[in-house]
This record gives sequence, C-alpha cells and structure tokens, in this order.
Amino acid sequence: MAKVHVFDHPLIQHKLSIMRDVNTGCKEFRELLSEIAMLMVYEVTRDFPTEEVEIETPICKTKAKKMAGKPIGIIPILRAGLGMVDGVMSLIPNAKVGHIGLYRDPQTLEPVEYYCKLPEDAEHRQLIVVDPMLATGGSASAAISFIKERGCNNICLVNLIAAPEGIAAVQKAHPDVDIYVAALDEKLNDHGYIIPGLGDAGDRLFGTK
Repeated sequence: MAKVHVFDHPLIQHKLSIMRDVNTGCKEFRELLSEIAMLMVYEVTRDFPTEEVEIETPICKTKAKKMAGKPIGIIPILRAGLGMVDGVMSLIPNAKVGHIGLYRDPQTLEPVEYYCKLPEDAEHRQLIVVDPMLATGGSASAAISFIKERGCNNICLVNLIAAPEGIAAVQKAHPDVDIYVAALDEKLNDHGYIIPGLGDAGDRLFGTK
C-alpha cells in the first residue's frame, strides 16, 4: 500500500489556517494556495534521486549534486488544481504541465473525462497530480486512471486538504500512488464537502461564488 504523508510544517499550517477563514478574499487565497503548493512540493521531492557531477566554482573544481532520475510533470485537475501550478513551477521551472478535466455524469454519477492533454513524453516522467481538495476521492481516482490509461505509472497525488473517505478511495483504486496532504480533516458532510475544510476551493480561488 502506498504511503500517506501529512505535512505538519508550521509555515504550511499557518498559511492553511488563513485560507480556511471565511473572511479571506480571492487574492490572498490564490497567493496562499500557490505558496503552500511550493512548500509542499519541496517536501514531496525530498527523496527524489540525485547524481554527483563535477562543476567549477570561482575557486576550484568540486563535486556537487544535481537532480537525477525521471524528469517531472505537473498535472492539475481542472479547475482548482490550476491554483497550485505556479507554486510548484517556482521550484521546478523545467517541469512540463499537463491538464485533466472531469465532470460527473448526472445520470450515472460517474466521473467523465472532458479534457486531457499530457506532455508527449509523460510516460517517462514522474507525474505530480495536484488538486486542493480530496473529498470523496472520485475525481482524483478517475483522473489517475485516465492518466494510467495513457501509459503513465510514476504518479503521486498532492492535495491541500483531504477527508479520510477520499484517502481510502484513492488507496483502494491506486495502491501504488503516494498521497501528500497539508491536512487530514475529520470527515465529509451530507453534501460531500470536507469538514471543517475551506468550502469550494475553485469558487474561492476564482471568485465565482
């Protein structure tokens, strides 16, 4: 079973507390989401491989370390996942970005893919799927399935806030995918919102409600 990593860094928790506040406006919400995404990906990449290379400083030649292994791809789940991309790319500017969009069929209630554009070499990359909220886990599980159908297997999931139900759903569907969250909240309410959560991340991000 893949691991669930819950970050307890004071900066992450401080910024997340401000995001949860109902009085926090769109501009500050967007800025905080980007900042937390940057802090989270710093931890996500902690165990990524490095290689030793020889460089020349202004003083002398020396051995140093650089990132090695697979190049990185960032896959935001539309639309709220877009709010995390800039923060991730501020640390990994050479990453390529794909996008995946889903909607829930009103008859079957199953997630349906309406858009998916991945980097051409996505199957050779370490993919970081980002979405602020992991509620029921339905969208995240479906998005990862659609990405796997395109030949990709090196995937991790990064969420701001998760409910236990969402964690369980993703682990059941994708036991090979590590999950990274800034907070594991109490539960879902009857409408599928995370408690205490922060409301609809997309609406708060883009000011649509």
